[in-house]
Amino acid sequence: MAQAQPSDPAPSAKPSVAAPPPALEWDAPIERRARLRLQTLMLLRWIALAGQLGIVVFSGFVLNAPIPWLLCLPVIAAGAAFNLAVFLTQRRRNLASDREAAAQLCFDVVQYTALLFVLGGLNLPFTVLLIAPPAVAAATLSTKRMLIVAALACLAAVSLYFSPFPLPWTPGQAPPYLPDSYQAGRVVALVLGIAFATGYAWHAAAEAARMELALAVTEAVLAREQRLSALGGLAAAAAHELGTPLATIQVVAKELLRSSPADDPVAEDARLLLQQAQRCREILKNLAERTEGGDAVYARLGLKQLLNEIVDPYKAIGPQFITAVEGPPGDFIPDVKRLPEMVHALAAFAENAADFALDEVKVTARFDDREITIETRDDGPGFAPEILAKLGEPYVTSRPSGEDSPSHHQGMGLGFFIAKTLLERAGAKVRFHNDEEFGGAVVTVTWPREIIEATDSVHTVNENAA
Repeated sequence: MAQAQPSDPAPSAKPSVAAPPPALEWDAPIERRARLRLQTLMLLRWIALAGQLGIVVFSGFVLNAPIPWLLCLPVIAAGAAFNLAVFLTQRRRNLASDREAAAQLCFDVVQYTALLFVLGGLNLPFTVLLIAPPAVAAATLSTKRMLIVAALACLAAVSLYFSPFPLPWTPGQAPPYLPDSYQAGRVVALVLGIAFATGYAWHAAAEAARMELALAVTEAVLAREQRLSALGGLAAAAAHELGTPLATIQVVAKELLRSSPADDPVAEDARLLLQQAQRCREILKNLAERTEGGDAVYARLGLKQLLNEIVDPYKAIGPQFITAVEGPPGDFIPDVKRLPEMVHALAAFAENAADFALDEVKVTARFDDREITIETRDDGPGFAPEILAKLGEPYVTSRPSGEDSPSHHQGMGLGFFIAKTLLERAGAKVRFHNDEEFGGAVVTVTWPREIIEATDSVHTVNENAA
């Protein structure tokens, strides 16, 4: 079923199946993370290196501690050289990729661990700073990269247990002795601290990502509702403004019909013009009216009756319409609520199918214990691949006019947008795709049964196989 309003499929377009859009699962793992700026990574590294150098110099020159300068200074210089290399090679870029940020954080872990290793290992009180790189990774990187950085930090904490270097201490005094059990406890505490801080940062970042996603979805829904409201106001204004020109068209057509012989082609055109003008007036009248909800009979209709109401206005267009109701044999065929937006939207799909069908359009209602589905299928060329992904968005069309279509409908690319939005507001899921096996386009609309079914109505028994 090619698009009369939203699209115009290429005649030679190869049918392809479009998967329905993925549902938003709030419990799914969130992999979205804010990418780190290179300037932020370099700035944090310069601050860390300055702190390392300051502590070493203070301990050596102020506290007169025996600092192993030949081991400490090269480690600090390696960090400075790495940061300078990053600045020179990546200064034209702003953001670091996930892999680059993880690699830099891993370097920070190794560099800082090497410095702690030569200064006494776990005896130093600054080992707690090993928590910082994995915490940053948890807040900004993907789960896989975060686990790599955290695992490296835990391995570094264990390696500090085996440091053979003594703790720099006041000259003339022996450094304090800490038993192996205490050192092992510090390793366990450091690993647990890394795990807790990393897990907490990851969970907080995931919640922030979910809130950001929820805000984006809400903004998109609000924007869609605003567009639909604007279209509603435009429709009301059009209904008001079109009344007078339609009346003029009818008057002129009647005069032409009265002044032309019965067998004159002008008389035939005048009759067609009168018929179409009357149809326009009926459409505008339906738009302006609001059916009261107190009529229980009018408020519901059977599935077969719904299908007939959808296709009846378009049976004279050209292709044959086939309607069918399918469900478990022997089950009651449910009645459904008469929702004006539902009837209008499904009729738009039927009209569009009639415009592009070769011989027939099949509209089928299916039901089971959980869902009610209405499928519109034609034997035309199908949706054009370049249009298929955009269906349901406003102003999506590839044909400026409808003069060549059987219904002579001239649209603006809003038909599917309005129909899809109305159906989704009524609780339905709408899917557009092409039939891979037989060709032609298919529009499937599915409701949960409890939403659309008129539960207190009289049912008929289904005698057909599903």
